[in-house]
Amino acid sequence: MLGRRRKAVVETERMTLRLPQHGDYRDWSLLREESRDFLLPWEPAWSADHLTRKAFTNRVYWAQRAEAAGTAVPFFMIRREDGRVLGAITLDNIRRGPAQAGSVGYWVGARHARQGYMREAIGAVVHYAFHTLDLSRIEAACLPENAASRGALEKSGFKYEGVAQAYLQINGRWRNHVLYSNLRADRRGKTDVG
Repeated sequence: MLGRRRKAVVETERMTLRLPQHGDYRDWSLLREESRDFLLPWEPAWSADHLTRKAFTNRVYWAQRAEAAGTAVPFFMIRREDGRVLGAITLDNIRRGPAQAGSVGYWVGARHARQGYMREAIGAVVHYAFHTLDLSRIEAACLPENAASRGALEKSGFKYEGVAQAYLQINGRWRNHVLYSNLRADRRGKTDVG
């Protein structure tokens, strides 16, 4: 079809990163439900309808609109060997003009944690952001005590920049976050982690 552009897809060693689809609902909702206790300490409080099909349908439509508008690229992490949803990683708040930047956020299901999937996904999204979207800066934030998230960022080339006070509401409370960034042309060298 004329005028239609291809949706964002990124291939990694073990996964396909792509926009969520309506057919992902069951796999996504089961993974989120079984990972609830694992995820809640690190995420904003879930709404009462968080795991419903209607909320998921809205998520799919938002992902399509955001990607088409160039404001976000919300990827589901799909394991190639069996087509299962492992988690999600979103390049969001994409800013053009003089900034040429975006923010990355992510989650992985409890049973898939500590298997290198997130590090693989972060590396792929950073490459996509720099080489396909032509961004210059990728930002990330996480709770100071989230050692796994900090490790994944640091091993993916992100550098510590500081602390943002009361940055996000996590599990119903305003929480400080540590800030990281990855620059396309980074000459900063190694930094001390706070």
